[in-house]
Amino acid sequence: MNRPERFRPPSVDEVLRSPHCELALARYGRPATTQAVRQVLEQMRQAEPHPAPVKAIAERALARLEDRERPSQRPVINLTGTVLHTNLGRALLAEEAIDAVIAAMRSPTNLEYDIEAGKRGERDAHVRDLVRELTGAEDALLVNNNASAVLLVLNTFAREREAIVSRGELIEIGGAFRMPDIMARAGAILREVGTTNRTHLRDYAEAIGSATGLIMKVHTSNYMVQGFTAAVEPAELAALAHQHDLPFVDDLGSGTLIDLARWGLRHEKTVQDALKGGADLVTFSGDKLLGGPQAGFIAGRKELVAQLAKNPLKRALRLDKLRLAAHEATLKLYRNPDRLADRLPTLRLFTRPAAALRSLAERVLPHVANVLGSGWIVEIADCSSQIGSGALPLETLPSAGITMKPSGKASGAALDKLAAAFRALPLPVIGRIAQGALVFDLRCLEDEDAFIRQLRMLKPEVGDALA
Repeated sequence: MNRPERFRPPSVDEVLRSPHCELALARYGRPATTQAVRQVLEQMRQAEPHPAPVKAIAERALARLEDRERPSQRPVINLTGTVLHTNLGRALLAEEAIDAVIAAMRSPTNLEYDIEAGKRGERDAHVRDLVRELTGAEDALLVNNNASAVLLVLNTFAREREAIVSRGELIEIGGAFRMPDIMARAGAILREVGTTNRTHLRDYAEAIGSATGLIMKVHTSNYMVQGFTAAVEPAELAALAHQHDLPFVDDLGSGTLIDLARWGLRHEKTVQDALKGGADLVTFSGDKLLGGPQAGFIAGRKELVAQLAKNPLKRALRLDKLRLAAHEATLKLYRNPDRLADRLPTLRLFTRPAAALRSLAERVLPHVANVLGSGWIVEIADCSSQIGSGALPLETLPSAGITMKPSGKASGAALDKLAAAFRALPLPVIGRIAQGALVFDLRCLEDEDAFIRQLRMLKPEVGDALA
């Protein structure tokens, strides 16, 4: 009876001294390479009865080291149909913003240094004048994100006091993150008024008392209440707040600095609209409709912004030099609205014509169909893209894409495997499964060649998807 040959591997030192291990040693160093070789040898002992050559061991060790060094956060191709996809990083930065970040990374900057005065400066000064210029606000500051902006406002003006908010505006955003929870963490006491669908001015008026800290209006950015509804106009709330010497805060959630209707999108209240409507403070995001990196803006009355700046929380929530540099460059693009759609990626993606996307689908489809083979039906389809990240929740953008279905009986397992195969590509492709098909909405596909080039690497996985 023949027994499997006992595994007698080369020694770790033998592998390390071989020419096949030179690349791993040069690139990753002796300690890491030694550990990788040991791990490969142990794996082989457990799984392979026959000894492997030194070259194979060195190659596996190198592959293990390369996989370990691959960045966790990687570029992907977003074909989900959601432009500002929270899970995929929301807004893409303009080239001007990217250049500004790189410049700030490469050398010390005057982040908090007044060059002319030769003394300590203030970091928000790099964007303050731009926000004032573009919005008409008296003053502004920046924090980590819009939730932080709301937290700072509430903690400054309603800590251990009541914040009056309509019951219909107590929103929950992604990850079960709720406005009442932010208020509680800020130390504010939530005072709900009205009902889910109808709130009147008298509801706010009757709630005002000696414990009131502010009145807040929260933009229902990720949903819309329709039908038998009533809401109070911001100008009315501002007038009521000012009668009682209270700040009126308008939380826009997403926030935009320009009327999107000029590009055929539904009008969204701008920061300028909110300030003209009487808001003392307006909070909004930097990484959604504005098109910059993550940040929360607070714009409004100078004396109120000054109080916010003195709150110790401001230091904990402040931005670093990279995001400030990116926002300065992004805001400067708004000085020329006529070129904004060409220079700001977010707006460029919003405004891509459906006809151009259909032409793109016609070019891409043969390459996908050729790779998938006869086991799949690949077709062009009309799509409806979404803005995403809670911005313009009912707005859809006419788009085009491709759908992939098994040619036989529809199989959810096959679709899941095919979607996983696309995600496993060197540049992962993220689509969505809907109505028995894997759907690629092409609105956000700008590097057509990169997508097509890597399709050939999908072939080994396609057979598995149909198995």
